[in-house]
Amino acid sequence: MDLFRNFKSVTKTCYGRGSFGKLGEILEPHRSANKGFMVFLVDHYFEGKADFIACIPKQAADEIIFCSTAKEPSTKQIDGLRDDILARRGLPAGMVGIGGGNVMDVAKALSLMFTNEGSSVQYQGLNLIKKPGIYHCGVPTISGTGAEVSMTAVLTGPVKKLGLKCDWTVFDQIVLDPDLIASVPRDQWFYTGMDTYIHSVEAITGTKKNTFAEAYSEKALGMCREVFLKRERSDPKSDEFLMVASYMGGLSLTYSEVGVCHALSYGLGKVLELHHCIANCIAFDKLEDVYGDYVQEFKGMVKHLQVNIPQGLAKDWSESTIDAMAEVAYNLPHMWDHAFGPDWQKVLDRERIKGWYRRM
Repeated sequence: MDLFRNFKSVTKTCYGRGSFGKLGEILEPHRSANKGFMVFLVDHYFEGKADFIACIPKQAADEIIFCSTAKEPSTKQIDGLRDDILARRGLPAGMVGIGGGNVMDVAKALSLMFTNEGSSVQYQGLNLIKKPGIYHCGVPTISGTGAEVSMTAVLTGPVKKLGLKCDWTVFDQIVLDPDLIASVPRDQWFYTGMDTYIHSVEAITGTKKNTFAEAYSEKALGMCREVFLKRERSDPKSDEFLMVASYMGGLSLTYSEVGVCHALSYGLGKVLELHHCIANCIAFDKLEDVYGDYVQEFKGMVKHLQVNIPQGLAKDWSESTIDAMAEVAYNLPHMWDHAFGPDWQKVLDRERIKGWYRRM
């Protein structure tokens, strides 16, 4: 039986080179809500880059907040930003996240927490949010995570790493401008792009897939092959392909799920505070027994582009560290159910998970 999901898509999508220049026009109809000011949450990478900042359509009452991406988004960070803005300014008209998946997840989570009482910790999970958030718009400046289309804002909390996941998480508007991702450093461009590739592989190799998921996954995988095996990094088409692949890779999960790699990545992120995309690459590189030819293809992309995937990390990990990561990973039953089916506990235990970590 097909998996039943009645999901919400991004309400409006603007795509094309130069579309970032239309952001002011896009936001204008939404400025009269609440206290009438917009909050632009901008990746700290752009701090001090006057030419880029000048392109943000900030009006006199608006705020620009530079968001550090040194660590993955946390419940503490979200609660602190929400409380600070409400205390100083009141309820914004809207949130605009400009950056990578980290920044977009913060923008999505903040939009929800402005209207839902208490700590974001209590909303980590599926459909726990009680009220719709404020207007929120996403502008990716690096492509791969699919955060621009996903219904999840992944947060690291005091106990678990898990998203605020519901229809209201989804952006009201996204602006996809390939010009914005042209200057991403090579290794980071690859790590983040691989999130799309891995999303698509996991979506179509598990038990919860259907034709909808397969269509998006297969197209995203084809575009990833164009970008990472056939085209030069300097080819303008590469950025266009990768931006659209990220969108499709994100949608591939709407009627499917992530699997083994993402479960292991969550352990790496929670315990070692490794960034999600490089953690995915470290894990996927060692999962040939699960994903076979796809891992071989991944290794071919790494070799073709001469990208560095960290090796030999496990030799410096204590058994207690490996135990802690395995515990985080094991407690993600929806991912294991997708990877191995409803009887996943018959084929998977903590020792097998620890074995994957020891390869890294």
